[in-house]
Amino acid sequence: MKLPHNAAVLVADGRKMLFLRNEGDDVHPNLVVEHAEEQSNPKDGDQKSDAPGVSYSSFGSGRNTVEETDFHQLAEDRFAVEATDLLKQRALSNDFESLIVIAPPRTLGELRKHYHKEVSSRLTGEIDKDLTGHPIADIETALQKA
Repeated sequence: MKLPHNAAVLVADGRKMLFLRNEGDDVHPNLVVEHAEEQSNPKDGDQKSDAPGVSYSSFGSGRNTVEETDFHQLAEDRFAVEATDLLKQRALSNDFESLIVIAPPRTLGELRKHYHKEVSSRLTGEIDKDLTGHPIADIETALQKA
């Protein structure tokens, strides 16, 4: 994938976000971190205080469990919305002309739901991989291979 000079790259998952800038060119990228953020998000079980709820029905078996809320996933989805807010602010201030987003498939789907039209118009590529814990050199290599 071609990564023009000064292009922005967002590498995110449900807990971490890196906003990178290509200070190299499209042949030899040189990604530099401009913004990094990480949120604490304990496992779902560590965020709950009660057992699942039970409802009683006058029909059928009589007892049904109520579907539990996955607080861990909710926090990851909220973090994705925060990432799109950052992209929106930067796009509206003309901070980047070209954007590539790298995220795991679930996070990428959540990000897509919240892209502002200015972000979408500058989006030049997406890669559905989790690279948040990888060194910058691995991210550059993944971009060159995509």
